[in-house]
Amino acid sequence: MRRLVALVGAVILVDTMFYAAITPLLPELSDRLGVGKGGAGLLAGAYAIGNLLGALPGGWLAARAGVRAAVLTGLAIMSVAGLVFAFGDSIVVLDAARLLHGIGGACSWAGGMAWLATAVPPERRGEVIGTALGAAIFGVQLGPVLGTLATAIGQEAAFSLMALLGAGLAAWALTTPAPPGRPQPLTAPFSALRRRSVRIGIWLTVLPAMAFGLLDVLAPLRLAALGATGLAVGATFFVAAGVEALVSPLAGRISDRRGATAVVRPGLFAAVVALVVLQIPDTAVALAVAVVLAAGVLGVLWAPAGGMLSRGAERVGLEQGYAFALFNLAWAAGFTVGSTAGGGMAEATGDAVPYLLVAVLFAVTGVRALASSGAAATVRP
Repeated sequence: MRRLVALVGAVILVDTMFYAAITPLLPELSDRLGVGKGGAGLLAGAYAIGNLLGALPGGWLAARAGVRAAVLTGLAIMSVAGLVFAFGDSIVVLDAARLLHGIGGACSWAGGMAWLATAVPPERRGEVIGTALGAAIFGVQLGPVLGTLATAIGQEAAFSLMALLGAGLAAWALTTPAPPGRPQPLTAPFSALRRRSVRIGIWLTVLPAMAFGLLDVLAPLRLAALGATGLAVGATFFVAAGVEALVSPLAGRISDRRGATAVVRPGLFAAVVALVVLQIPDTAVALAVAVVLAAGVLGVLWAPAGGMLSRGAERVGLEQGYAFALFNLAWAAGFTVGSTAGGGMAEATGDAVPYLLVAVLFAVTGVRALASSGAAATVRP
């Protein structure tokens, strides 16, 4: 089990590391390529768009060909995308590379998370999912470091590492035992939507993804405008992801033992406060602190949401590859809206408007959970 957790964690860590490497590069790439907040948002969100496109095919591949085949396919696509981004010299090519990387990530995540979910009993699933997500978040933590390194050694050298790491992880996956596939049609995930816990799990994935989409675009640009260097931006997101990585396994453990309600309810209202507080700072240091706190608060929702999706899908006989395809789909939809639509809205109206709109969504969700007579059932798997 430990070998499998280490493998899946490494695959997800590398994927998210290169996804998050864009963060400290956004100000420099925006200036060099002549794009505004909308263009920067599209570049940041292209990965999520690819994830959106690849989510259901990735789940189908994991169900039909097996979880290992899905992971290997994702690693191959990620490696190609890394080389394209390494040597790309236009916004169109870089957008295309990020989109391709997102498709590969959808395959890796669906295969890897399903591999884990089928290997552990349901009563430990939240904790294991939280641990894997902690590895993903640690990848997000390392991403800004890689992006900062890319500003020093060059985009070509830094992003060519994707191909090398992808090959090494593929060799590791080939030597790890994996269960066979169990073919289900591409329409199978829609049957799971009849289960309320699955729908709630999807929404609880969309919300933090939307908030992080905004944060990943607007916070680096605002930090730079307040005088923060690329190194300072990278350090801010490094610390933020570290805090998020710590809270994710803990949230999963609490969710397993006390039910998702114990995590989700306070998490929703804390997120409202965090998104409002992001509007207040007028210095780079204060904004950096607010970003770190917001990341920690938003990160508590991932593991309960993933556990709800996994157990709900299991109860209707849906393959775990499809369950995490729904997770990918929800994350990608939320992040795409947050980064692209939010970035464009911020360019037209200012940063406060999109932040406050997302805060309202968190508040309404929290109020509905409290007001419902079946609130515990609403958010308990």
